[in-house]
Amino acid sequence: MAVEFIGRKLEKKILKEAIDSSEAEMVAVIGRRRIGKTFLITSAYEKKIVFEISGLQSVSLNGQLKNFAAQLTKVINPDFPIRTPSDWFEAFQLLINYLSPLMGKNKKVVFFDELPWLATAKSDFLSGLAYFWNSWAVRENVVVVICGSAASWMIQKVVHHKGGLHNRITKRIYLQPFTLAETEKYLKSRHINFDRYQILHLYMAMGGIPHYLKEVRASRSIVQNIDYLCFSNGGILTDEFSKLYPSLFEKADNHIAVVKALAQKRKGLIRKDIIDVAKITNGGGTTRVLEELEQSGFITSYHPFGKKKKEKLYRLTDEYSLFYLQFIENKVSAGPGTWQHLSQSASYKSWSGYTFESICLKHLLQIKKALGIANVYTIPYSYTKKGTATEKGAQIDLVLDRADSVINLIEMKFHNEVYSLSKSYAEQLNHKKSIFKKSTKTKKHLSWAMITAFGFKPNQHSLGLIDNHLTMDVLFEDIALDY
Repeated sequence: MAVEFIGRKLEKKILKEAIDSSEAEMVAVIGRRRIGKTFLITSAYEKKIVFEISGLQSVSLNGQLKNFAAQLTKVINPDFPIRTPSDWFEAFQLLINYLSPLMGKNKKVVFFDELPWLATAKSDFLSGLAYFWNSWAVRENVVVVICGSAASWMIQKVVHHKGGLHNRITKRIYLQPFTLAETEKYLKSRHINFDRYQILHLYMAMGGIPHYLKEVRASRSIVQNIDYLCFSNGGILTDEFSKLYPSLFEKADNHIAVVKALAQKRKGLIRKDIIDVAKITNGGGTTRVLEELEQSGFITSYHPFGKKKKEKLYRLTDEYSLFYLQFIENKVSAGPGTWQHLSQSASYKSWSGYTFESICLKHLLQIKKALGIANVYTIPYSYTKKGTATEKGAQIDLVLDRADSVINLIEMKFHNEVYSLSKSYAEQLNHKKSIFKKSTKTKKHLSWAMITAFGFKPNQHSLGLIDNHLTMDVLFEDIALDY
């Protein structure tokens, strides 16, 4: 039975434009490990692919060339093995010889998967690919798809290639994890019908990574699924962290050190503090590590309201990495009941509050729509004001600076029941609003909004203070960018 294709509306549109165009196209598909890149390509192009090869991790140049010969043999004549080419130029010439007679009215697709693994050090693979494109493919009715999990490598080595591939990519796709809406649809397509609070819990532990979600079973509760996937000997997420970063980055020790530093300081760190906490050296290497982690979707940078660019705040926003470092890495014991036990701990409360906040920040389009400002130009900011000897500081989860002279101040609260504002918390919010207005000297109207899991119960403390209250349901709104 065919697997239902969930989401990826914009990405499918881009791939369709490539196959429908009257010119040769080179499409770069970039996204982290387990995100569904290969499934997207093979599902969109199906029988149009006339040749595909996937790079092999940690394999030498000769091993990659043997792999190429095997894949070419498979499509030409399995009974007569092709001799392993001596280099990539010879390999691409063999590919041209095979493809040339196939070209015709119907567009064909050539698919290079896990490109960073194919392009081993000093292999001249990229030069060979440039030769293939510039000397032959660019004049043919063909779509060349290049795909890679190492997002930073793809961007630096291919998208910004300074040699023969310079400006040759015609379309780019940056594949992101599923949103909550897509996660809900994906689970339902697999006949898994959890309610939204349960789905939110699952998302908080593993994010919207399709390969992780594929392992969820309807026969288990959410607690049992997390127990099995994260804390059992057979669970795929028990040791995924140790494989994840080395598979994406060369010399991944600094990447892991940064991720661990940000896991300790959940509200975020500026660059100089990351260097101190992670105990890494200052310099261009740190900038590269931060860029690579952000391009790959593990961390997110936020500009503090009214602050200089150098004070940009970095936060760990990959749900699985945070969950692993909080609960899996140093677990004392494992097995049935582990997650049920851990979810009663004090660390669970702080983790769940931060992770809910992080997920809200990833669903800004949904929040804007719920606030009725979907078409208002808006810039999201973080806000922190350190206290002094005479005045308390203030921190606001999210600031939406709008072009219509309004600023939304937004607080996120994760509770398992309807939230009711206490007198002391109302006083805190009034203090935060006062500090924000005073420190920023803004003339815009300030409006408080709250996002909770199950809703907000107005009372005497919230009247005149909270203008908008949203539930987790708004985060499940299916909003797809379609340019």
